[in-house]
Amino acid sequence: MKAFYVYMMTNRSRVVLYTGITNSLMRRVYQHQNGEIEGFTKSYKVNRLVYYQRFNDPRDAIAREKKIKGWRREKKNALVETMNPRWADLSPMLFQHTRVIPNEVRDPSNMRALRKRPCVIKHPARGPSLRSG
Repeated sequence: MKAFYVYMMTNRSRVVLYTGITNSLMRRVYQHQNGEIEGFTKSYKVNRLVYYQRFNDPRDAIAREKKIKGWRREKKNALVETMNPRWADLSPMLFQHTRVIPNEVRDPSNMRALRKRPCVIKHPARGPSLRSG
C-alpha cells in the first residue's frame, strides 16, 4: 500500500516552518537537505525534519496539509511539540537503517541492483568478511 506523508521542516534557527506533502518522505527530506528544491526552502535553508504524519489515502494527506497551512504559527508549533518537544531533526531516524547513496534516492530503481551486490563487513575482531547484500 502506498503511503503519503504530511511533513514540517524548519531551518537551524527555527525562524521558518515549511509544511509539505510527499509520497516518499526519505527522498523529499534528502532533496531539502541538499538544496535540490528551488524556491522558499532552498532560500531559507529549510533542512530539518521536525514533524511528519503518515496517511494511506492521498486525499486525507492533502486535506491535512491544507488544514495545517491555514493555522497560525502558534498552533503549528504546538503540533510539532506533540511529536517532537525538543524540535530535534528527525531525519537521522529515517536514514539510520539505510546506506543512502545520492543516486539511489533520486532513482529508486537502482536499489534492486544494489541489493544483489556483495558488501564487505568489517568486524573489529575478525577483520573483513564477505556477505551478500
